[in-house]
Amino acid sequence: MDKRLPEVAEQLLLIERELRVLGWWDETPPSELALSSKEPFCVDTLEFEQWLQWIFLPRMKIILEQNLPLPNASGILEMAEMVYSTRQGETRQLQERLARFDQLITEAR
Repeated sequence: MDKRLPEVAEQLLLIERELRVLGWWDETPPSELALSSKEPFCVDTLEFEQWLQWIFLPRMKIILEQNLPLPNASGILEMAEMVYSTRQGETRQLQERLARFDQLITEAR
């Protein structure tokens, strides 16, 4: 078992928590069309926080539950920094959680 899994799971819960604290957690999912975008981070159909909630978190949950290999790379923080460039103070905690996730993914097993 990958020794990073428990901390990755913890970071995913903390990312969800931050989305909820920010008031960005939606009860209603986006349309199937919006979720099926082929663009990175679904930039053409979803807000970044929607992508986190409806694409990223569910995919990572499947990886953890099925004990699949973790991704080899992650650049989620970089995207968050671009998206939230004018809201650094408001999104600081979320970005810290995403930074830690990226760090865990790039760490050696």
